[in-house]
Amino acid sequence: MQFQQLQYFVAVAETRHFTRAADLVHVAQPSLSQQIKALERELGADLFLRARGNITLTDAGEALLPLARRILADADTARHEVQELVQLRSGRVRLGATPSLCTGLLPDVLRAFHDRYPGIRLLIEEGGSHDLVRELARGALDLALVVLPLPTPSPALTTVELLREDLVVVSSPDAPRPGQGRRTVRVADLEGERLVMFRHGYDLRELTVAACRAEGFEPDFAVEGGEMDAVLGFVRAGLGVAVVPRMVATRSGRGLRVTPLARPGLHRTIALAHRSDVAPPRAARELQRMLLER
Repeated sequence: MQFQQLQYFVAVAETRHFTRAADLVHVAQPSLSQQIKALERELGADLFLRARGNITLTDAGEALLPLARRILADADTARHEVQELVQLRSGRVRLGATPSLCTGLLPDVLRAFHDRYPGIRLLIEEGGSHDLVRELARGALDLALVVLPLPTPSPALTTVELLREDLVVVSSPDAPRPGQGRRTVRVADLEGERLVMFRHGYDLRELTVAACRAEGFEPDFAVEGGEMDAVLGFVRAGLGVAVVPRMVATRSGRGLRVTPLARPGLHRTIALAHRSDVAPPRAARELQRMLLER
């Protein structure tokens, strides 16, 4: 019994017509009929009652049909599973993330992923949440780590909350401690401090400026326009203080004084996003799992 013969048998059983079945499986009708007859000889029983313009299943055909369908379905499952495994030996994952997450969260997770799946290329795009959402929507990314709430909520995206991260104040150890030397500082204590501020479109910029305005003052910028590495470098040089994620401060803490914000403090919510209408590739889903279980 051949796998192809079962395909032909199911096609005839479903169409009740040899010519239409042959078109369905893309084979000449005489070849299909020959294979069905060969299958009947192998089984020792007729599978169809052939009357002019009327093809029906025999009792043997009725018994074979659910078994043949199950065999074909199992073959499709086997093919799919093998293809999924192949995807984890080669291919790529296109991941977008904010620069602070590239510095704080991703290095350890990506190292673990690379150790497990060394054949998968990791393509990382840094950007603000607004830019990453746009890249996801046009299919340029498989996954993105974004800050909630999204600047423009999109029903075409699925987001899963990943973590809620505290923000802290970093300053140069050679500069006076912010907040008049207290072990924690309030957002209100940043009034009168010179801030090193991120560029426009940076999530942390919007969050910090909004928090200062909620306390009734406009922040004073010593320097603005940098990415994460530049901001930390300017703080180390004593140009001012900055509000950054705790993970970034912990990983990049050399040459920085880290001061927590007093309760309720400032926080940001990180989520993993992907398109709702397209399932991420298997390799991307595996990276997603590792991020969620980290």
